[in-house]
Amino acid sequence: MTASDRAAQLVRIAAEAAGDKLADDILAYDVSEQLVITDAFVLCSAPNDRQVRSIVDEVEKRLREEADAKPVRREGEREGRWVLLDYADVIVHVQHEEDRVFYALERLWKDCPVITLPESVTAHQEHRARTVGSASE
Repeated sequence: MTASDRAAQLVRIAAEAAGDKLADDILAYDVSEQLVITDAFVLCSAPNDRQVRSIVDEVEKRLREEADAKPVRREGEREGRWVLLDYADVIVHVQHEEDRVFYALERLWKDCPVITLPESVTAHQEHRARTVGSASE
């Protein structure tokens, strides 16, 4: 079994929204074979609490406007370090980069298929990586 078409649509919208708010390391996994509660995870991170909240706001706004989707559950919003948005078909994790490294969700889900993200998201991430890399030299 693979992620549903609806899950794929929500992943695309969430990833694009996160990318538009300059989220780092945006990844998506098809976890439908491993979990019965959801089809996919979207993971992304930000360097500070304010940006985590900004990404969360944009993801919620775009999913509501473009897919008529509202989260069935939200967790971690008060602290702003790791916000989980549960859309049933997709769960979006927006983490402070320190928490992302510490909890290493990628390590837990590495055996699951990676969902290919839109080129607009991956191109943005590659550009940022080049920009940050050249700035530190």
